[in-house]
Formats: sequence, structure tokens, C-alpha cells
Amino acid sequence: MEEQKKTYYIDVGTGGISQSATGSTWSYKIQATDEEITELRELFNQNYSTEWKNFFRAHIPYLEYHHDRSNDAYDSTIQQVYGMLHKLGDDEAKSHIENMNILPNGD
Repeated sequence: MEEQKKTYYIDVGTGGISQSATGSTWSYKIQATDEEITELRELFNQNYSTEWKNFFRAHIPYLEYHHDRSNDAYDSTIQQVYGMLHKLGDDEAKSHIENMNILPNGD
């Protein structure tokens, strides 16, 4: 039996995931299973951890952004987040993400 999808409201900036449209600010409306939400939450948690590493790395003046693996990790994870939001999002979410041009070709 396929797991039932529920409506969630997502704020990428804060990593917020809510089932209430009025409880907090949100940018994307998606339909997802509990498993998909768990996966999205893990991606947000991974980026939160990477953000802290980047904060400390930012105090090393000789390391450029494009030569920093933790920045690459953040970029890769945020691309995965947007890929999931594109896959699970409503038409407005899909259109907005496509206009951002953040996904690799073929997604």
C-alpha cells in the first residue's frame, strides 16, 4: 500500500517544514510522504551543519570560495533540496524553481 501524501509548506532559508500555511513564512507548497519529509529534513540538517563549518572557514582569508570543499558540499545539498521541491511541489513551486535555473539539465 502506497503511503499517503500530505501538504507541507517549505521555507528553504530557515529549513522550515510546516503543515500550516499560516504558522510561519514559506516559499514552496509540496505534497510529500512522511519518508520524503524525513529525507528533506536530513538535507536541511546537513546544510545547517555545513553552514557552521563555512562560518568558521570564512575566517581563513586565503581560502577562496571556489576552492573550498565545504562550499561545494553546501551547493550540492541545496541543489538536492531544490530537486526534491521541484519533484514534490505544486505547479507554482515547479515553475519558480525552473526559472531559478538551479537544477542540472534533465531534472
